[in-house]
Amino acid sequence: MQKRILVVDDDTMNLKRTMIILKKHYDVLLAESGQEALDILKNEIIDLVLLDIAMPEMDGMETFQRMKDYAEDIPVIFLTASGYEDDVLNAIMLGAVNYLKKPFLPQELLKRVAKGSEQK
Repeated sequence: MQKRILVVDDDTMNLKRTMIILKKHYDVLLAESGQEALDILKNEIIDLVLLDIAMPEMDGMETFQRMKDYAEDIPVIFLTASGYEDDVLNAIMLGAVNYLKKPFLPQELLKRVAKGSEQK
């Protein structure tokens, strides 16, 4: 059975692009907000989360903190368009397994997802 990846991003184009890259190798679920991601995580078995940091209402950091209440063993790779090193350092300190700066190359995404999904 394919591993299930949850992609969380408020940008529809980023979600579609990431889905296209991953769907040959993984079962991919999409969420357009932190709250939608939390709802999915409560009801689905997920092997890895790709989580955008900058989102309205509930950003990736808050979503990550909240998901730890019931899904703390799921590896998370943060996606960031910002070049702020603090965002990346905070994500790693909170327990993220990796991060990826947008825009990313398809092969780099696949490599990091493969490595991250082994950690579950």
